[in-house]
Parts: sequence; structure tokens; C-alpha cells
Amino acid sequence: MTADTADSTGAGGRTTLSAIASVAGVSVSTVSKVLNGRSDVSAGTKERVESVMDDLGYERRPTRRRGSVIDLVLNELDSLWSVEILRGVDEVLDAAGAGMVVSAVHGRSANTREWLDQLAARRSNGAILVVSELTPQQRKRLVAMDIPFVLVDPVGSVDALVPTVGATNWAGAVSACEHLIGLGHTRIAHLAGPRQLLCSRARADGFHAAMERAELPVPEAWVAYGEFNDRSGRAEMARLLDLTEARGEKPPTAVFAASDLQALGAFEVLRDRGFAIPQDVSVVGFDDLPVARWTHPALTTVRQPLLEMAAMAATTLLRIIDGEHVENLRLEMATELIARASTAPPRPQS
Repeated sequence: MTADTADSTGAGGRTTLSAIASVAGVSVSTVSKVLNGRSDVSAGTKERVESVMDDLGYERRPTRRRGSVIDLVLNELDSLWSVEILRGVDEVLDAAGAGMVVSAVHGRSANTREWLDQLAARRSNGAILVVSELTPQQRKRLVAMDIPFVLVDPVGSVDALVPTVGATNWAGAVSACEHLIGLGHTRIAHLAGPRQLLCSRARADGFHAAMERAELPVPEAWVAYGEFNDRSGRAEMARLLDLTEARGEKPPTAVFAASDLQALGAFEVLRDRGFAIPQDVSVVGFDDLPVARWTHPALTTVRQPLLEMAAMAATTLLRIIDGEHVENLRLEMATELIARASTAPPRPQS
């Protein structure tokens, strides 16, 4: 399911806030502000949004959002990725007059149990979960507490009745590799994310699919699984270069990293080893974090719409809290290749 599908009318033909925002040329949060009578919307914008609501036959329902408390649970807080998620959720909740409590579980089940206890104690109205794993037991407890929740970027198989918001990871990886292949690269390595994560496997599968389609070989050692951080990118890149040198093989002329931070770690190692980017090795990342534009050279990457994904998750949760029927439980928002200066054709072979 694509973002375009998510912006269509809902069950029974009821118009969604996303559809109103699209037609009016504003953000979902602006539509929420108009619905909630916020004063920080210009008269012209308010009139345009309300006109679109009338044209589309939007039926306003009594809202229970103001005064609501929403839990945002992240696996980590110390990353730019988490900051983008936080920004997207905050924009929608602030527009709706809802409060937010932010927690980090650091991938530890003990912390998750503690958060569930705290959530029950403060009687949160709903939860947005961006965690490494949601176990059947945890889901059962959330249901028992009658707390609606939405998963962002789910990491594994999820019950069909659980609302999720993700991105087209496989297609994004294919576009990254096809970009490199189109430039003339044939020796391409992949710095993958954690094996257990669904998004990592989808990106690795997309890499292999693009390489197979172009009939290009992928040595087993040229796919290195790690973590979505710069330390892992450094370690994976260094190991790959050490291995090719020990075997007397030519190094890759291009690297597709499963995250921008891994790509930046690869940058550091390549420069330390005397490789010029992109003259000797082209590098592509995944996420399009703000830092991707500030690197030198600027990083070619696959844009994962993190802020929009988070905003969509918050909007979906608020609709559930308001008693609306959510017809699209599996939302996948489109990724986009952003070509910058870290990729170029390979050097001519002497």
C-alpha cells in the first residue's frame, strides 16, 4: 500500500484528513489545527481548509483528543533517526492538543515491561511504538488495558489487526543499486543492517534483486551485516577492505549502505585508506537524514520519509482514539533516491 492509497477516502467513502490536506495544499497538522479551533492558523488558510471540507463532504465528529496523553516509545533516543520520528509525532499531537510522553527501551525487555507498567499507571490514551520487537505477550497486555497503538517501521511479522506505518524498503534498495549500476559500477558491496530486522532484510533483498537483474555477481563477503550506526559502518567497511586486500582482489568501486550513519562510517574508513569519494568508491546511504546534505561530498541516499511516517502514525492513532474505523492497517510510504555528489561513474580501467 502506498502513501497515495493512504490519502484516499476511508471506509464508507468518508474523507480522511490526509485527503483534505492534499487538496487544500497544507499539512495534516494544519487540518488538525483547523478542526481543533487553534488560533495559530491564518484566516485565509482556515477558510481554504474549511471550504475543502465542505466540498469533500467531510463530517466533523466530536473529538476526544484535547487533553489526551500519547506515549511515544523508541528503541533509542540518541540518533538523528529518532529525532525525525519525534518531530513528526509532535507536530500532529501539538496541532490536536494532545500531550506526549517519550520513553526509550534500548532494546531490553526489562525496560519494555517497566514502560508497560508506567503506561498503565498514567492511563495513557494511546501509544506509538518504534521498538525492536513487540511480543505477543506485550500486545496482549496492551489490548487488555484497552490502549490503542500503532507500530512505526515494524521489525518482524505483525498480526494483521495491528496498525503499522512503514516504508518501501525493498524498492528503495533496488533504486539505490540501479543508480550505481546505471553509472557503470559492477563491483558493488552492501553494508547491511541487523539480520533480525524486517527492514534490513528487505533492503538486502532489494540489493540482491537489482544485482541479479543486471547479472552481476555478489561475493558472499561483500554483504556485511551490522547495526544502523557509524561505528558499524566503519567496522564493516574496514573488514571488507582487509578481506579483499588479503585475497589480492580488487576492492568494490561502489558501496550501498543500509543507513546514512553506516555510509558516513564507510566514508571515514575509505578516506583513511586513501580512497577518494566518489572518484575511487561511490557511496549510497539510506534514510536521508539532515546530515546527509552536510557531508563532503554530500551523500547520495534513499529518502525514507521518517517525519511523514511518524505524522501518519500519530494521525492514525488519533483517529482510533476518536472512535473512527481505520480501514488501511498496513501503510507503506514511498521512498525516493536522492542523487548527490557521493556517487559518480567508476574510474576507467587502465
